[in-house]
Amino acid sequence: MQPPVVRQVAPNKYELIMGERRFRAAKAAGLKTIPVIIRQTSDNELLREALIENIHRSQLNALEEAAAYSQLLTDFNCTHEELATKLGRSRPLISNTIRLMNLPVSVQQKVASGALSAGHARALLGLTDAHAIETLANQIVKEGLSVRATEQAIGASPTKKKTKKLTTVTSSIVEFNEIAERIGDALDTRVTIQGSVKKGTIVIEFAGAEDLKRLTQKLEG
Repeated sequence: MQPPVVRQVAPNKYELIMGERRFRAAKAAGLKTIPVIIRQTSDNELLREALIENIHRSQLNALEEAAAYSQLLTDFNCTHEELATKLGRSRPLISNTIRLMNLPVSVQQKVASGALSAGHARALLGLTDAHAIETLANQIVKEGLSVRATEQAIGASPTKKKTKKLTTVTSSIVEFNEIAERIGDALDTRVTIQGSVKKGTIVIEFAGAEDLKRLTQKLEG
């Protein structure tokens, strides 16, 4: 088994790049020292690949993933599209996960502890008032609200029926775009709607087999 990978950030100080599980296992076993592989900080591409591998292999919560994505974007000048391609995930999923860092600290703590799921957290981003977000977050925990119930509570349910009658082609296009955006936000991927008010097609994009599996589970759940 390959030792954890680290990089030196200061004299006698190192940052773990890859091997989070191995590091935790060694710590739990009471080991004081473990062998590691030290990478030079100038090798940015290698460090980026190592961090991406760490995201794949580690059991990160949504906030830890958001921090890792943000680090990749900032440190290595990586775009959302590039990161999505590297990880085999959709760009909206990357973008929406990073947005979780904009939630109030108290709500972030609930996500980190597992009291709130990533789906709940992303739904809460539909609110703009910090107090309203915290209030609904507390309600979710107290009452055990599902993600769908949370979306309905903030008026963001992708299945909520529209009562407004579409009378023109222009209004139909606008309506389709709005619905597609809401469904896309709920599924964390890009969604497009084509057709007319009588008949049409919904296209849901996915990035690889794992992302397709995620979408299938989300739709079936």
